[in-house]
Amino acid sequence: MTGGRESILIVDDEAHIVELARMYLEREGFQVRSAASGEEALEEVQARLPALVVLDVMLPGIDGFDVCRRIRAQSNVPILMLTAREDDLDKIVGLELGADDYMTKPFNPRELVARVKAILRRAEISASPGEEPLHLADLSIDPARREVQVGERALGLRAKEFDLLLCLAQHRGIVLTREQLLSLVWGFDFYGQTRTVDVHVAHLRKKIAGSAVRLETVTGVGYKLVVPSGH
Repeated sequence: MTGGRESILIVDDEAHIVELARMYLEREGFQVRSAASGEEALEEVQARLPALVVLDVMLPGIDGFDVCRRIRAQSNVPILMLTAREDDLDKIVGLELGADDYMTKPFNPRELVARVKAILRRAEISASPGEEPLHLADLSIDPARREVQVGERALGLRAKEFDLLLCLAQHRGIVLTREQLLSLVWGFDFYGQTRTVDVHVAHLRKKIAGSAVRLETVTGVGYKLVVPSGH
């Protein structure tokens, strides 16, 4: 996918980061807007919903985590978070709040563009209607409506949790490696960030608890969705 009409909002108070990202994204045809604070970012999202938000964690005023939380309360717009810390804490918190992906600063601007394209490509595929609902034991997945139920109980899944469950359901009984899930669900090549998958699996497992369908870990390999025999 090339950028074209897609509008990207870059939220960072470091001007050189914004300009570097802007240069590479505009070169690919994206329209780029920027915000230097959390408050300004929320105003931008409210006024003109972008196709994707590149969101720094460390911001003056409202921090990136709170911005992510507030955006998620009203929209499923894809969010790519930036963190200056090497450890996993910021990344895990961001994913738990509903971010689609993360990158550590300083970053390769070409990789940023690749990830933006991949996230948008996955969002476009996820929004495409036409797939028939899946009924696996007491678990029902409706791709067109992006709704999941266990029996009569509706599950409130985040965008990537839904995509992950649908992918595992479409490959039910088959073990998928973390690298395969990164490619199938997140849409980018493996960069060594399998923690992304682990965090989403952990949350998904809690949300489908009580279902006859199980999300199993295959030690040293990956994950698979297991449906009871006869279903």
